[in-house]
Amino acid sequence: MKTMKSKIAVALMAAGLSFSAAAADITIAYDADPVSLDPHEQLSGGTLQLSHMVFDPLVRFTQEMDFEPRLAASWERMDNKTVRFNLREGVTFHSGNPFTADDVVWTFKRLKSSPDFKGIFTPIVDIKKVDAHTVDVITDGTYPLVENVMTYVFPMDSKYYSGKTEDGRDKAELKKNGSTYASTHLSGTGPYVVAEREQGVVVEFKRNENYWDKESEGNVDNITLRPIKEDATRVAALLSGDVDMIAPVSPNDYRRIERSDNLQLVTMPGTRVITFQMNQSVVDEFKDPRVRQAVAYAVNNEGIAQKIMKGAATPASQQSPVGYAGYNADLEPRYDLAKAKKLMEEAGYPDGFSVTMIAPNNRYVNDEKIAQAVAAMMAKIGIKVDLQTMPKAQYWPEFDKCEAGMQMIGWHPDTEDSANFTEFLTMTRNADTGKGQYNCGHYSNSEVDKLVTAANSETDLEKRSAMLQKVEKILYDDAAFLPLHWQDPSWAAKNNVNIKPIVNGMNFPYFGDLVVE
Repeated sequence: MKTMKSKIAVALMAAGLSFSAAAADITIAYDADPVSLDPHEQLSGGTLQLSHMVFDPLVRFTQEMDFEPRLAASWERMDNKTVRFNLREGVTFHSGNPFTADDVVWTFKRLKSSPDFKGIFTPIVDIKKVDAHTVDVITDGTYPLVENVMTYVFPMDSKYYSGKTEDGRDKAELKKNGSTYASTHLSGTGPYVVAEREQGVVVEFKRNENYWDKESEGNVDNITLRPIKEDATRVAALLSGDVDMIAPVSPNDYRRIERSDNLQLVTMPGTRVITFQMNQSVVDEFKDPRVRQAVAYAVNNEGIAQKIMKGAATPASQQSPVGYAGYNADLEPRYDLAKAKKLMEEAGYPDGFSVTMIAPNNRYVNDEKIAQAVAAMMAKIGIKVDLQTMPKAQYWPEFDKCEAGMQMIGWHPDTEDSANFTEFLTMTRNADTGKGQYNCGHYSNSEVDKLVTAANSETDLEKRSAMLQKVEKILYDDAAFLPLHWQDPSWAAKNNVNIKPIVNGMNFPYFGDLVVE
């Protein structure tokens, strides 16, 4: 059986690429590497970062949150249910296969079968081929976020992923946390090809010499991605010159970066909310809203943002950050230990109870420290927490089981819209539609479900905002989950690595456009 490295080497040679040394090489240290090479296996920041490097979306967001054409050269609304996308011509996949409308249609069907992604595509009824370079996106009624959703369509090479493997498996097989052809093989249209990958150790990216975007100023030929879990070790690698860029940067290390004449620190206000879910399916006490409210009052998230995050986060009382349609200015953080204890007494648990808690230790900034702080705060109202933290690669399979009493999850809205938070985190779980896919709190409220569904077909922005703000109020009153803060994305690099133009609030830099001076 061929190794991963040899398989990719063969693919590179077939695409007319080589392993020869190039002038512009950089090494990046991230807190974790992608868990799979399949772009549809897991809806996560690591997967999306990989997709932007190896594939291309139909449309992507700019730093100003405008839409920028990518594999879709242009688009126009034909009627209230149809948006026509004109695809870019002359684009080839890494395999050499031409990119056509067939690849978009094939990719869409696969996305609709993905447990993680299909929730995003619920309003999209179909994508139909008009001709070789034109597709029509058909929606279920009027849907105002078609372009937002198309930022998640990264066309796959349908010919490359069709057929059988040597051992008779379907090359298109999609399996969560499983070993498939797509989880170890790639053929996209993107600026880079994966040249080598050793899970948890290194991912090597080589520039796609046949990349279609000739206007990009990007000049980095080789990128080495090294996962370094520990914050201090990661920043030490940058300070010593062993790596050229790191992400994220622990707030504790901001000053060390800023004091260096050779380094730059880039941060921006974040929209990724960090939360804990309270699992009503395994902890009966969490079925009582008074107990959930008690937890919300017991946890001092303003203190966590100030002391643990060193101000590099904004305390949250809801899912939607300022500027989003659903942001409700009437909702504020509610730390009140005395009230928390009173609610526990009213619910019949004056002596508390025990609960298990899981959290990653290399996915979010200071995630392990945050979990420890939350556990200590809950102990003050008698809730004894058995906390287990683990690396990201082990965490997500455990999270998906929904077996712990409390589970940490951070969420950046895939469509840059308030409804997306609720669709994945707090709507009633529905395996058929993908709604509530990451709702391991098993919270369910029919009014919330109806409001979000209605909002997704409302084109009057004021009415839509009112609906989504009402959703946030219901979730707040119900203490549907424990909000902590919105995490600020952060990056640091050597001064000659021009990262400012390529980073964004979505937290997946466009490395294809990176310029090293």
